Amino acid sequence: MAETKADLIKKAQSLGIEHVNSNNTMAELREAIAEAAPKKHDKEALPTEEHEAKVAKAGKRSAKAIAEAEEKVAKEERKEHADETPATPMPAAKPARSRIERAGKKLQKATELVEKGKEYSTKDALDLAVKTATTKFDSTVELHVRLGVDPKHADQNIRENIVLPAGTGKDVKVAVFGEADDVAAAKKAGADIAGADEFLQQLDKGVIDFDVLIATPTVMAKLGKYARLLGPKGLMPNPKSGTVTKDVAKAIEQSKAGKVEVRVDETGIAHLGIGKVSFGADKLMENAQAVFSTLKSAKPTSIKGNYVVSIYVSTTMGPSIRIASSEL
Repeated sequence: MAETKADLIKKAQSLGIEHVNSNNTMAELREAIAEAAPKKHDKEALPTEEHEAKVAKAGKRSAKAIAEAEEKVAKEERKEHADETPATPMPAAKPARSRIERAGKKLQKATELVEKGKEYSTKDALDLAVKTATTKFDSTVELHVRLGVDPKHADQNIRENIVLPAGTGKDVKVAVFGEADDVAAAKKAGADIAGADEFLQQLDKGVIDFDVLIATPTVMAKLGKYARLLGPKGLMPNPKSGTVTKDVAKAIEQSKAGKVEVRVDETGIAHLGIGKVSFGADKLMENAQAVFSTLKSAKPTSIKGNYVVSIYVSTTMGPSIRIASSEL
């Protein structure tokens, strides 16, 4: 069907050709349409600025999405690789060494001399303790007696004083705090330190240069403020330990002679040094028997089970040797 003039005008207008109307001839309309057709094609082929912006924006999002996807794939590959790779075994932890192993060859050799599980007589145990001493210095020989007591009960909180027959092997430095007359008597009896208020001035400075502190009852109130200084060190005078007394001369003599306090700790164990290795087994035996006798006489009447749970003797840094409980 042949195009009419109206059709050509409509087509020209659709191509954006302006100023076409019925006054134009059909030939003019066809020529204008022919010229406009390529321009329209180019316009459709070439993107507009808006289109380019949209493509650019879309392109950026695509690049980001691609990067994220690639990273995700890489992670999955690494995870798969890790799952396939056998785990490197951790080096086996070294077994904890015992105290004996850590202490060195001397203690190991000394421990080999002690028969495991055996309960020795006091004499044999002391002989062995002297033999197994490992230090170059003159070691202290210690007794450790576990009693079946509950220190929370007043009658079972054992605290006794004893003068060791062979002494302690230690040069005990004794200090006395009292009135002027007591100070003079203390110095005469052999006190290393004796003083009244001037003694307190040294305590104010935190100076403690003594092993035992003896005080008379009349001045004890003045020592109250120093309880935190003296108490933790076991130096606070106490009537039970015989260090609060009117007879300072006797207290000094006993302290110098080897007076010690036998008391249980919160677990019911009495720890006590009974001399030096240099004493030899015989003198150590005298001291050990004195301790056993004191503990035996201090047995509370309220004890129902075994009074003596275990007894051990050892030297400083030496092996523990068990003594038969029947020895006490």
